[in-house]
Amino acid sequence: MSQAVWTGSISFGLVNIPVKLYPATEPKDVRFHLYDRRTGKRVHYERVTKDIDAPAFEPESFSDDSPEDDRAETTTSDDFGRAVSAATPGAQPVQREEVVRGFELPSGDLVTVTDDELISIAPERSRTIEIEEFVDLADIDPVFYEKSYHVAPVRRMGGEKPYVLLLMALQSAGMVGIGRFVLRTKPHLVAIRPLEKTLALETLFFGDEVRSPEEFAVRPADARVSDREVKTARQLIGAMATTWSPSAHADAYREELLTLLRSKSPTVPAPIVESTAVSEIGDLMAALRSSVEAAKQRQAKAPKSKRAG
Repeated sequence: MSQAVWTGSISFGLVNIPVKLYPATEPKDVRFHLYDRRTGKRVHYERVTKDIDAPAFEPESFSDDSPEDDRAETTTSDDFGRAVSAATPGAQPVQREEVVRGFELPSGDLVTVTDDELISIAPERSRTIEIEEFVDLADIDPVFYEKSYHVAPVRRMGGEKPYVLLLMALQSAGMVGIGRFVLRTKPHLVAIRPLEKTLALETLFFGDEVRSPEEFAVRPADARVSDREVKTARQLIGAMATTWSPSAHADAYREELLTLLRSKSPTVPAPIVESTAVSEIGDLMAALRSSVEAAKQRQAKAPKSKRAG
């Protein structure tokens, strides 16, 4: 079983169900690392500013003990914590603590915000998903679904019976429960819906995040369709109708890509260069062994009475 992303409870009325959330999907996109073909080394990215870029706001003043020349020679760290320096001409590395977030308002004005300010308004982690209302499942357009999770009862905490109760009640009513909770640091609107044997939780887009389809609609006057044409189209749909089977629709491109990768010869590993640290450890072990042998020889040559004493 995969790792739970949230542990808490679902509450509706006076009923409380301890549950855990598990991701319902597992993307299997093939991801590549980037390498320098000339050196065989991984490519990393660094935070830099370019001399050709104009400042977006009045920069902060620096103290006298941090001259500009010294700042230009500093290094930054890549995503793996290794120190790197800007190699691009006219690019200056930027330390992590010197980065601020900026947001452009509708008026065009740029404002900046600090991490402390964001933390001060960050919502607290939710311990409970309180169902606020129940709606017909058919009333929720699938375009509102954002991400799916499996909902499982926490074992040996008395949650199994109320879990099954909610599942069966939703199934018989054909409805879903609407609630809110905070996952990690983001508030979510959610729909708890019944599957065949388990509950599922769908995070939903908020109403103002879904674009209206009206701007893409075709006016009936622009495309007149006869009843005969509709009837013929329905006959075609009936001829092609079948039962939905997810396994019948594989990602052909991913399979071809994996086949290509498996057919390629592995790269030749770079020669292992013995580091100074390894050499020093080897010298130390040799010195320790010599010391042990010398101590044994002295112990063997010592008089028995002295050894006894």
